[in-house]
Amino acid sequence: MKLAIAGLILACAASASAQKYTVKIVDRQEHDSNYNYSVPGYSSSNTNANANCNGDGSSVNCNGTSTTNTFSTPAHHGSFSVRGATYSLLLPDGRIAVVNCDIKFAEHFAGAAGNHRNCRQPLVDNVDADFHGDKAKLEWVVSLDGKKKQSETYKVLGILDPPKSDTK
Repeated sequence: MKLAIAGLILACAASASAQKYTVKIVDRQEHDSNYNYSVPGYSSSNTNANANCNGDGSSVNCNGTSTTNTFSTPAHHGSFSVRGATYSLLLPDGRIAVVNCDIKFAEHFAGAAGNHRNCRQPLVDNVDADFHGDKAKLEWVVSLDGKKKQSETYKVLGILDPPKSDTK
């Protein structure tokens, strides 16, 4: 009984430390050989607009408002030495997670050249990312009905802080 309770506590603690987010892939690169990955700058704008028009048979009166919010991240100084697929993921709080998936070993009895597979890579920009320690499991929809998903586990290389605001 004590062993079962201890196992339950460990399982709850392990799941509590995981964090799941919907993230946007803002940059992606993939190479079979070693390369240096530099995190690029990123900018995004969102505009909300409202328009109201009133009129009678002979005249129309219209007025409107709009608001634009822009988010920008400068390029990161330095680079990561990697191989395989590397992504910059925009987290909801503005941080950038840099993740990499190296070529996976897969025994095919085909010699050294045939005993690997490339990592599964999403073709979409918005994915779910389940962070647990230094791993991030990326999951994305691959069917029209949204029921079939594909996933791959990537190693977290770093979490970059969001840009500092100049407003005081």
